Amino acid sequence: MIAEELIVIDSDSPLWLSTLPIFGSVLRFVQNKEVYLWNGWNKQQIQSFLNSLPSRSSLVAGVWETKAEIEGSHEYEKLIIGLVCEVIDGEVSSIRTFDALTVVGLKPSNELEPGIDDAREIIRYSEMLVAPVAWALFLEKTTWDEWLFANVGESTAVDKGQQLATFAQQGRCVLIGSQTKYH
Repeated sequence: MIAEELIVIDSDSPLWLSTLPIFGSVLRFVQNKEVYLWNGWNKQQIQSFLNSLPSRSSLVAGVWETKAEIEGSHEYEKLIIGLVCEVIDGEVSSIRTFDALTVVGLKPSNELEPGIDDAREIIRYSEMLVAPVAWALFLEKTTWDEWLFANVGESTAVDKGQQLATFAQQGRCVLIGSQTKYH
């Protein structure tokens, strides 16, 4: 699931700080037995997904949150999670934020917008710096939270791939992949 020697790049990025709670949950999966369950996620489900990826690939996730600048003013979208995970032979071997992609030409994360143009650029630069993108997910924070944290207290795993595919069909997220089926 996670390589023994995981490399974390640009851990001082503000985007990294927002992923720490997720990273903590992943570590619990690694440390616990196969029966560990967290919000409908289980270790076997995650490992099966990672094993289905090409031997060297990357996973991309961008999450934006809609905020008001000042009460009564217009809303804007702020990137709060921007991650690229390098996967080698079914294990996450490195994690970096979108900020790390600026060295190859991506604009700063505070300028990235939730649209197809920036999504293409994020994918392009991820492939230049990391590995071919197997899956890229771009969505709003409310959908992210619903997908990631749904099923609190459930005692059985949920098909998170199907749930994500449903969100994509509803237009609640953009899921771009080189794989032929949803996981």
